[in-house]
This record gives sequence, structure tokens and C-alpha cells, in this order.
Amino acid sequence: MTARVAAIQMVSGPEVSINLARASSLIAEAAGQGAELVVLPEAFATFGDREAVAHTAEREADSGNLRQWLAAQAQQHKVVLVGGTIPVASDDGRAWATCLVFDAAGECLGRYDKLHLFDASVGDETGRYCESRDYRPGAQPLVVDTALGRLGLAVCFDLRFAAQFQWLQAQGADMIAVPSAFTRRTGLAHWLPLLRARAIETQCLIIGANQGGEHSATRKTSGGSAVVDAWGEVLVEAGFGEAALTASWDKARQLMIREQIPVVGRSRFSVAWES
Repeated sequence: MTARVAAIQMVSGPEVSINLARASSLIAEAAGQGAELVVLPEAFATFGDREAVAHTAEREADSGNLRQWLAAQAQQHKVVLVGGTIPVASDDGRAWATCLVFDAAGECLGRYDKLHLFDASVGDETGRYCESRDYRPGAQPLVVDTALGRLGLAVCFDLRFAAQFQWLQAQGADMIAVPSAFTRRTGLAHWLPLLRARAIETQCLIIGANQGGEHSATRKTSGGSAVVDAWGEVLVEAGFGEAALTASWDKARQLMIREQIPVVGRSRFSVAWES
């Protein structure tokens, strides 16, 4: 009872065509290593330029070109594909950071719009981040059924909110994908500890696909994409730069961990979704 999963790490820039070419190559590399489920990072198609993101969001709302590209990649490589995030224009002038999941036939299994937006000061070259200026928060969390099992979705800043992951667990998640673009400063300090904590708490496989490099003079991401099992063991981990990380997920071992340390369904606290 094993499956092979992959986290794709990129160093995306503002130019969509260049990013898609690199993503396509990395997806093919992961599929060539036997991956059955592939997770792209947050903002994989365009990153770091507000005008480019806004333009892409408007085009995506009209044409759905990126959605079609993701569906075609999933179908071509016969994988379940978690499409990182793409910007999709909303009716309030901002965009949703949208994560779409496609099955191996290219059919869309679900859409998740990032819930928690990164409005923070972290003391790096950028200084103040204000995602809510350009993005609109989503309306609800999501778990979808895939050929490998129940898959929960979270994006980047969501990783700091344990209740969201507990909700995904309560909905029967077996694994949780976390497309991200963690800043260099916060990522080096917090990314891996948070991935491991969420895996241990939920007893789920966590697949963290991060951006990992220097995007401009003021924007650096932390890399370190990783796959972490239900015991908190890091199965595979990247450094900086592009990577197609694959790991084998032992589903029988995950069930054994859940049986030996019964957490699922045992909490005396309830986690409710508040819209």
C-alpha cells in the first residue's frame, strides 16, 4: 500500500510563458520518477510583479488558459495535479489565489481559494507584505477525493493556522498539499517546523511545495520543499533552486500510526468552519 507523491519547487518570475515551460519540465521529471500526485508551488505561473499578476488574473477570469494548461498537464502525465495557485480576478477588483486539483484524466476535482492572507512585517528587504491589497480571501476550506485518497488543501500562510488542518483531518483527509511562497526570513525559521507539526497533529502526509530562490532584489523565498509523513519524518527535502522531489507514501504505516496513537476522532474540542 504505497504511492509516490511529488513536490515541485520553482523560482518563478513575472513571465508566464517562461514559468509554464519550467513547470512542465519539472512535472515531467516527477512523473518520470513514478509520481502519481504532483504539487506545484504557490504563484508558480507568475510571481513578484503586481501588474503582471493583475493582468494574468483578468485573463484567467476571461479565458481560463492556466486552468486548461493544468488540466492538459495532468492528463498528459497521468497524475493527480495540485495546481499551486493561479490568480483569478474577482468582482471587487482583487484576485483570488486559486488552487485547482485535476485528476489523471484532466477533470477538475475541486477549487480552493486561499483563506489566510499574508499581511505582515517580517524585517526583510521587502519590509511590509500586504496580500489583502491584491488578493481576496476565499470562502471555505476544501477536501477532495482522489485516486490516492482524501486530499486536503492549504496555501502558505494557512500553515500557521492549526485549526484549518484539524478541520481537514476531521473531514477525512489522508494527505494535505501546501503550495507556498514563504519569505526567506520566515521560511528558514518556521517552514519545516510547521510542516512537521501539522503532520504530527493531523497524522496526515504533508506535501509542502515552496518557491525557493531570489526573484528580485527585494524578494527572496526560502525553498526547503518537503514531504513529511504522519510520524513527522521528513521523507525528502530540497535546498534552494528548482527541484522535483518525489517520495513514497506508505499508507499502511500511516494507518498503523493512527491506530497506535489514536488522535483522529478523539479530540474533546470541536473545530468548526466560520465563513
